[in-house]
Amino acid sequence: MAIAKQPVVVLDAPDARELAEFYGELLDWQLRVDDDGTWAEITSDSWPPICFQQVEDYRAPGWPSQTHPQQMHLDVIVDDLDAAEAAVTELGAGKAAEQPGETFRVFLDPVGHPFCLVLN
Repeated sequence: MAIAKQPVVVLDAPDARELAEFYGELLDWQLRVDDDGTWAEITSDSWPPICFQQVEDYRAPGWPSQTHPQQMHLDVIVDDLDAAEAAVTELGAGKAAEQPGETFRVFLDPVGHPFCLVLN
């Protein structure tokens, strides 16, 4: 049985709305921005959404250099945060020290990439 479902790609940005507008126009997808403007997503009828998260002190990746690596993470939907937390830690994930929300939890995969368990 799967621990999670519906992975969502999340891109960091200095301005979530601005980057979402860019990709929304590029793909001709619908735009939705949270009231505070720090989270945006674009959607279509046939694909999962692409989400955009505003971060302070954003630094653009220096591709192909890894001096400032690419910045993105997965959000996965879960029905029970406690059960999913137990399952992912058993798989080798670590819980991040900082937990900025109540409807999601941030974890680090076995090599340190962040991902979020998001309550359905």
